[in-house]
Amino acid sequence: MRRTRTTISLAAISIAALALTACGSEEEASSSGPTGEVGSIDLAAAGCPDTVVIQTDWNPEAEHGGVYQLVGDDSEIDAGSKSVSGTLVDTNGDSTGVTVEIRAGGPAIGFQAVSAQMYSDDDITLGYVDTDEAIQLSDTQPTVGVLAQLEISPQMIMWDPETYPDADEIADLADTDATVRYFEGSAYMDYLTGAGILREEQLDGSYDGAPAAFVASGGKDAQQGFASAEPFIYENEVDAWGKPVEYQLVHDTGFQVYAGSLSVRADKQEELSGCLTELIPVMQQADLDFVEDPSGTNELIIELVEQYDTGWVYGAEVAEYSVETMRELGLVGNGPDETHGNFDMDRLSTLIELATPIFTEQGTPPADGFTAEQLATNEYIDDSIGLE
Repeated sequence: MRRTRTTISLAAISIAALALTACGSEEEASSSGPTGEVGSIDLAAAGCPDTVVIQTDWNPEAEHGGVYQLVGDDSEIDAGSKSVSGTLVDTNGDSTGVTVEIRAGGPAIGFQAVSAQMYSDDDITLGYVDTDEAIQLSDTQPTVGVLAQLEISPQMIMWDPETYPDADEIADLADTDATVRYFEGSAYMDYLTGAGILREEQLDGSYDGAPAAFVASGGKDAQQGFASAEPFIYENEVDAWGKPVEYQLVHDTGFQVYAGSLSVRADKQEELSGCLTELIPVMQQADLDFVEDPSGTNELIIELVEQYDTGWVYGAEVAEYSVETMRELGLVGNGPDETHGNFDMDRLSTLIELATPIFTEQGTPPADGFTAEQLATNEYIDDSIGLE
């Protein structure tokens, strides 16, 4: 679900959220419409809206590179609404006949869940929705995943290898005095304690995205993070720490969420079906084009961070590290076969089984009889598109 990240203070981010949410409700990124001759893919003819609006779940970052790859050279940045728009282009850089608008999440939408944002703004075509969030909100704000941009979630728990030299995985922390700091309400943590991987009494739900508490503990505390960012940030950009951390992906403990899966509102899937049939393969290829050559798109991401000026700090080195790590760890990759972006229905069914008692206990039970086929679909995936 919603996440917090490092390199920005909670106080600053909360102040920014109030201002940005207010201005974002009145201003939207504007574009004069798609430019250039339409190439072999005509999304307008396929029934796509004139502007395909994509709501992300955080500030611009390399984990979102595939959608920013879609923006043509005519990009227009609206720093007020924290969005960028331009001609939606295919792998050849040709116009597809529509505009794409990509909106920042996190502080830009007051840290609201993307699912909720999608139900409050009819203009949103696709949103970044973690599959555990989709399970939790399936009864009230149902969404359907149509593209798994990340095969493996980068969510991890990290610790100091000098303090805990015998810890090779998260479960090893249960035998230590380590406090494990995380973002309160995260379903994966209920799974970790329920499965006996961590002890409930060693948890601290006060994580606010800042490195201060981790550093102040002198290595005694463990903490959540993204494997595609925090290991680099803590070693190279947090001067008070400045050394490596060890970590394990939550995915490898058995709680296998598809993080930020591109999703549509369940009640809009039918009307968008023709559009999605043509659009999703373009997006599959954009994901692969980005990890193959991320330089140009990373430049756009960094420019957006600078212009949005939310307090989020994100430079070229961490962006490069992110892409390298996503490839190295298989965070971006193929599904259960040779296809990128498809969902493993058995994996989703297992996640529903694991998450349902957690969300029921939290007072947000999933829809009765909720199934993997309601959670996501591979209907629009081009099976021939895969990472080599």
